[in-house]
Amino acid sequence: MVFEVGGKLLKEYDNDGYQRVFNQAFTDFPKDVGFNNSLSAPQPDFVEGLQMREYRPFPVGRQVSGAVLYKDDPNSLALPYVAGEWKGRGKDMEEARVQSAYDGSALVYARNQTLSYVRKPDPAGHAEVMTFTTDGTNINFFAHYAALTEDGALEYHQYPITSTNLKNSHQEFKEGRRQLRNAQDDARERSYQLKDQLKENWKAKKSQLAPLPPIEDEDGYEVIEQQPTYQPTPPISSKPNHGKVSSSRSSHSTVSSPPPAVDFASGSGHKRKIPSP
Repeated sequence: MVFEVGGKLLKEYDNDGYQRVFNQAFTDFPKDVGFNNSLSAPQPDFVEGLQMREYRPFPVGRQVSGAVLYKDDPNSLALPYVAGEWKGRGKDMEEARVQSAYDGSALVYARNQTLSYVRKPDPAGHAEVMTFTTDGTNINFFAHYAALTEDGALEYHQYPITSTNLKNSHQEFKEGRRQLRNAQDDARERSYQLKDQLKENWKAKKSQLAPLPPIEDEDGYEVIEQQPTYQPTPPISSKPNHGKVSSSRSSHSTVSSPPPAVDFASGSGHKRKIPSP
């Protein structure tokens, strides 16, 4: 089903460093970080992003929790921005929505850890990660973000953007395909921007730690200056007993105003079912 529908809808990219993976569990994703307590690893039907080697010399797998998706895989994707879920015709699309909420939460978690590392967190309710669900008839798009509750717990939210019926007409099929490909383009652009930001940040930190040449004072004595020591920013974490994947309904009550909808139109193994919130 993924290849049958995907071949008609998904955009292909020539860059070898930007790849897609189908139906593979996030085996290197950390356990019990709040939203995934006691749950199996996310396993979206589709995910697309940069391979971790594209981040070199920055050691993304060692520095950012949740960034690298697949354990012991040198070609693993890292810090993707888009994922998707397919269901067969007549299957439960609500289950696909809940699964995509779980997928999106994992991508948001990794992004937040990254922004914590570079000390540039997103504003509250800011959405960058996108997911989609489809059964070949309808395709639905969602934005994902995290927000703190009043008691300081971190909640992950899924916000519906748009839906299109792919079979009503040829025009609507083309519209749904364009929406998906624009979402892919947007995710790809964000991936490269984040990669460049991480590499520049790493280069700056390494240059700060580089030893300075010795300086002699007027009497010929060597002056040794103390070099600064970088202390990594503690990662963002959700409270283990409170973090949850929230539905779109709760997103309206937790955040004072929903994130702006992204205008897409213009611009292996068994999965464990994630319980509905």
